[in-house]
Amino acid sequence: MKNEISQVDTRLMAACLRHARRHRALTGTNPSVGTLLVQFSHGQAKIVGRGITAQGGRPHAERLALDRAGDAARGATAYVSLEPCAHHGATPPCAQALIDAGIARVVTAWTDPDSRVDGKGHAMLRDAGMDLSIGCRSVEASKDLAGYLNRKQKNRPQVILKLAVSSDGMLGAKGRETPITGSLARAYVHRMRAESDAIMVGRKTVEIDDPQLTCRLHGLEHRSPHRFVLDTGAMLNVDSKLAQSAHDVPVSLVTAQTKLPQKLQQAGIRHFASEAVNGRLALPELLEDMAAAGLSILMVEGGGAVARSFLEADLVDEIALFTGHVTVGGDGVVSPLSKNSVPERFRLERSLVLGDDTLDIFARV
Repeated sequence: MKNEISQVDTRLMAACLRHARRHRALTGTNPSVGTLLVQFSHGQAKIVGRGITAQGGRPHAERLALDRAGDAARGATAYVSLEPCAHHGATPPCAQALIDAGIARVVTAWTDPDSRVDGKGHAMLRDAGMDLSIGCRSVEASKDLAGYLNRKQKNRPQVILKLAVSSDGMLGAKGRETPITGSLARAYVHRMRAESDAIMVGRKTVEIDDPQLTCRLHGLEHRSPHRFVLDTGAMLNVDSKLAQSAHDVPVSLVTAQTKLPQKLQQAGIRHFASEAVNGRLALPELLEDMAAAGLSILMVEGGGAVARSFLEADLVDEIALFTGHVTVGGDGVVSPLSKNSVPERFRLERSLVLGDDTLDIFARV
């Protein structure tokens, strides 16, 4: 029952993590977990079964991998990106399923913080005499699982603040939509949307830009996130693109009003009640309610006042800062931050060049 992790283990866990990313934001309240079952013979590794948490959250990855491997699972090594579950429901826990299938060794990346698991799955494997290694590629796994871990440990979603800033530090021109970045950067934003549970803007952004906030990458349109609009007084324009598409992709109005106007209800807009303090919606309590609704990854996309509010409340976990090559000029809306004014609690994690634009991703230290 050693906890040794080899270079082969790290390579196979990397493949396991890549597999898990395919269903990010598609697995309901469950995290997207990957599992690889591998047989080793004469120094060669052969994958005999693979699984990923199914869309909606069930079945779990381990169960799917075992079903696909069949008898070949006996004596195999299981690589699992998150600790196998230990709680009983209508089906046995995944840890027991691995034991019953005759798995010889289990390598995991992270311990599940869910109170029903939280080490109990690992304990079941140890008690069964299984060789167990924990923490393989844990740093990488923690980033992939950040939404789920945040929801379990901090009782709120992971918040990714996305900003597109011009070369002179502006979000756009006052009162009108102003393209800041090019097609490659916009495509990357759509990919971010596809990997998020929810996206949020303020009502003023809707008034000025009239955005759709959907994923429009070919083949990924079905992965558009749940759209939230911060609107204290419930005054969203029923003719906006968001309202007009609410029957196709969910739209929730976050408001301090007790109910929505009839015209918004008829458009399919959902009511997401929130408290207001000094005329502003209470963001910490709002995020708690979103976590309770099972939302793990929230992308905050606009506008400047909303971004500033999240930063001031220290509710941002990651900043995706796109810098365009265009210049807006003196009538611009000043961005709450730029590359040179990112708060010290964030560190630059990676940078990308997207045509004429750049993307800098900053993570909370």
